[in-house]
Amino acid sequence: MARDRARDPARGAEIATVIPLFFFLLLFPSVLPGQTVAPQPSVSRIHELYSKGRYSEIVVLVPGSPTDPAELDLYRGLALAKLGRWTQAKAAFEAARAKEPKNERFLVELAGVDYRTNHFREAKRELRQALALRPGDAYARNFLATIYWIEGNLGGAIAQWNEIGKPKITAIRMEPKPQLRNAILKRAFVFRPPGTLRWDDLLTTRALLDNLGIFPGYRFDLSPSQPGAFTLDFQPVQHDGWGSSKLDRLVRLLRDLPTAIHLDYYNLHGSAININSLFRWDKNTRRVSADVSMPLGDNPRWRFTLQADARNENWDLSRTFRGATAPLSALNLEKIEFSPQWKFVENGRWSWQTGVVYAYRRFRNVPNLSPAAAAFFTSGGSLEYRARTDYRILDVPERRLTIYSGVSGSFGKNFARALGPFGTIEASVAIRWFPKPEGQDYQTSLRFRTGRAFGSATLDQLYQLGVERDNDLPVRGISGTRHGRKGNAPLGREFALWNWETDKTIFENGYVTVQLGPFFDVGRIADPSGMFGSTGWLWDPGLECKVRLFGDVQVIVSYSRDLHSGSSVLYESASR
Repeated sequence: MARDRARDPARGAEIATVIPLFFFLLLFPSVLPGQTVAPQPSVSRIHELYSKGRYSEIVVLVPGSPTDPAELDLYRGLALAKLGRWTQAKAAFEAARAKEPKNERFLVELAGVDYRTNHFREAKRELRQALALRPGDAYARNFLATIYWIEGNLGGAIAQWNEIGKPKITAIRMEPKPQLRNAILKRAFVFRPPGTLRWDDLLTTRALLDNLGIFPGYRFDLSPSQPGAFTLDFQPVQHDGWGSSKLDRLVRLLRDLPTAIHLDYYNLHGSAININSLFRWDKNTRRVSADVSMPLGDNPRWRFTLQADARNENWDLSRTFRGATAPLSALNLEKIEFSPQWKFVENGRWSWQTGVVYAYRRFRNVPNLSPAAAAFFTSGGSLEYRARTDYRILDVPERRLTIYSGVSGSFGKNFARALGPFGTIEASVAIRWFPKPEGQDYQTSLRFRTGRAFGSATLDQLYQLGVERDNDLPVRGISGTRHGRKGNAPLGREFALWNWETDKTIFENGYVTVQLGPFFDVGRIADPSGMFGSTGWLWDPGLECKVRLFGDVQVIVSYSRDLHSGSSVLYESASR
């Protein structure tokens, strides 16, 4: 035992040495015999491997670690992308982005993965985020523009390319070639190749083509012509003569049967001179109208129109006029109008028009009324000056969103002794949105209009809220006629109107397009005299079907219910 006790101090020293060594090895196992730790590869080494195309080695050497620098995650993602392992590549880029959230490079690479896997929406979002961090990134801008172009959103593509001085166009190709005098056609295209195609120039060109009145539809597109450059393709649908075919001529001529026919002749001698006429023999709304329009001096910016209109109409105001002791149900109106008008297109965002209207009206079957009430049915002539301007407030081609505005006004005089000066002021705002990159599927539009007439006014100068062939303020749950006679919809000198609708394309084959969708109309109309106007707000939801033939004639069938009165209306109309 003494011997054992003599050995105790040595054993204690031995234990005191082993315990710290044990904890050291536990904390630093790499120093254990037979074990080595692979050093973290340098960025330069990984870059060298990447430049040599040794992608699998990179994936092994950089397995992905929270302690890796973001640049190693980047090369891991690039290598995985080269190997087609898209899910893992995206995870690597996401890891790099989390480490350096203000580095736009990782967002661009994420967009590349989403592009290769056909997730275009996500790719566009990531590229927009990258450009928010670095607006001058030409690669990201060109990448984003290319996606818009592939999707068919030409406006979005051009708007993005314009930020970096692109796209370059080398030629304009027209198929089919428009049947139009070269002097007019050349001035309608405000850009000249070779050069850069600007979005504002394309908007102006569209406005000028529309002002010619012979292109009911057309399409622009870009085709690669050489590295970094394009050919601009213009594919028009054109009115020419009586029609492009016998079927086309019949559809145009007979679209309003059985009560009316249209005789339209377009592009006389290739000069964009158009003649339009209407002959309606309906016993209650007889009408003959004609207009001739043409560009002035072969300049598509200017268009002159001469209009003439004659009507013989029967009116039934028994439900809408409160200024007579007996129902006013057998009123007759004869009216003749003559009007020269001028329109000028300043650019793709702004246009204005002006004109003078002379009218003579005669009322028949008017009972004895008070002087205030009789003023609305006073026969005589009037002279009126009208002006209007339209402006595109907002245009976001990437979102296919446009906001328009319009302001119009007039002043004139009714020459009848009981009347006198009058005027109007109107304003409108319209929103149009196409949620898909191309086409018209789910087209959504919202329009607000308001107007007020001042001074004396006759019945035909009042506003009307309802659906009727000669009225452009639709509340589709209220018919403008009763037993074929006008006057069933509320009238007045002050109105406010909202129209909203969404159209879903359910069939399309190039010749016929069918759209179906809901709509909602809200309006109110009043008159200072108290003899006209609605008794409150009109709320009219409904469903509408639109059938477009040959890209020109549109037949609309709507069903709507007026929530205020409980009435329902099934209405059909045809228009160009």
